[in-house]
Amino acid sequence: MKILMADDHALFREGLRYVLKQLAEGVEILEAGDFQEAVQLASKHPELDLALLDLHMPGSTGSKSVGHFHKHYPHIPVVVVSSEDDRATIEKVMNYGATGFVCKSANVQAMLGALKLVLAGGVYVPPEILHHQSVAFELDDKRDMPVNVYGLTPRQMQVLRYLCAGMSNKEIAATMGLAEGTVKIHVAAVYQSLNVNSRLGAVIVAEQLGLAGVSHG
Repeated sequence: MKILMADDHALFREGLRYVLKQLAEGVEILEAGDFQEAVQLASKHPELDLALLDLHMPGSTGSKSVGHFHKHYPHIPVVVVSSEDDRATIEKVMNYGATGFVCKSANVQAMLGALKLVLAGGVYVPPEILHHQSVAFELDDKRDMPVNVYGLTPRQMQVLRYLCAGMSNKEIAATMGLAEGTVKIHVAAVYQSLNVNSRLGAVIVAEQLGLAGVSHG
């Protein structure tokens, strides 16, 4: 396993290196202190399994740099590791192609869980952000939906139905009239509620629960 870690703070990189060493035996870690160096390393190592990017290191323009990296290396999953933890920032980086967002204040176990989920093909967003996101989207939705049974809001149930239909995040976003980053956050919430780490896992559990063909909007 080969992982790119890009952050301008050497002390933080040292701590993150300790976390990454616990992911797998023999994991190889490439380090960059600025965005340009991160891009150069990615170009030299297209076989990277994961890229961890800080939003505000030298040479970075925040979420737009995430988009630049994703555009040139779409096959490399990107996890943003940042001290920012507001919903707007997270949704923006997800729109630009990130598949995960981890707060720098996260503990070791939370960080490991997040990275393992992304490496398995899932999407990770901090649980507290998922809760606030759900509340924000559902405040005006008065329909009587079984959210207390499965822990899913009406929109998340709708996203689950589209996942079961084999639709991509981009297709779901277009169908629901949402930004792709917003859909990724809903997908992350679905994964968490159903205790799965992939689309296939979500589909299997949905079928077991009889939710695959349920329409909620």
